[in-house]
Amino acid sequence: MRMAKRAPPGPLEYLRRWPMQAWLAMVGLFLYAPLIALMAFSFNDSRRNIVWKGFTLKYYDKLFNDSALLEAFGNSLTIAAVSTVISLVLGAAAALVLWRFRFPGKTALDGALALPIVVPEICMGVAMLVFFAKVMPWPQGLAWPLNLGAIIIAHVSFSFPFVAVVVRARMASFNREMEEAARDLGAGEFRTIRDVILPHMAPSLVAGALLAFTLSLDDFVITFFTAGPDTVTFPVKVYSMVRFSVTPEVNAASTVLIVLTVLLTAAALKLQGDPAATAGHGAGDAK
Repeated sequence: MRMAKRAPPGPLEYLRRWPMQAWLAMVGLFLYAPLIALMAFSFNDSRRNIVWKGFTLKYYDKLFNDSALLEAFGNSLTIAAVSTVISLVLGAAAALVLWRFRFPGKTALDGALALPIVVPEICMGVAMLVFFAKVMPWPQGLAWPLNLGAIIIAHVSFSFPFVAVVVRARMASFNREMEEAARDLGAGEFRTIRDVILPHMAPSLVAGALLAFTLSLDDFVITFFTAGPDTVTFPVKVYSMVRFSVTPEVNAASTVLIVLTVLLTAAALKLQGDPAATAGHGAGDAK
């Protein structure tokens, strides 16, 4: 019995054509080869990254026994977690207000919301430095995590507009007839938001939270201008290590950060699930 021949690709089936497949492969190699090389050389049994001498885990052992680096990593995780929660609340509220209501100054508010996105980070960093140095000096010598307050405020200032943009884009596809139907059935303002609007908004909330967490976790420029001598974060610590040389400890620390980001992304995608099912229109709801 002869196997049936594979049908040739149709006019619009671009992904089945070998030039497109080759182009996608080259793009993937260009994007991920540096990360793979960094992760590979974090296991290199040599102080020089350009020379491979064998496999070892000793640099990971040094990493997890480096109290200063672990403290910096803990500071970054704390700042990212707190700023993500605050950014999520502020961003979702701002997006809901701009999407739902008409009021004087709405255009100005919309433009002001996009300002932290387009302003260069170096300008934001200098602005935060002046603000916390002259306008509202942050107290020194506070207990952890209160000593991280200035950095958290700075991170919220540039994170929540990204959340607002993502949530607002999601709400543009919302069917307002569903809200009107909920009102006709006797639902109040709070219950309409909880049972109708929030389920539709949920995928964008997950995406916005992940974006805010990632932006905060790997931010260097604004944190460098805002952090004090006792509030070193992970990117600032890695920068201080790289100033002398790119050692396998730096590669190991970067690998841990990459793995953490990938795990968080996978968890977010898992929690997000099917947007249709999240909004209450999944096939499982059909009777």
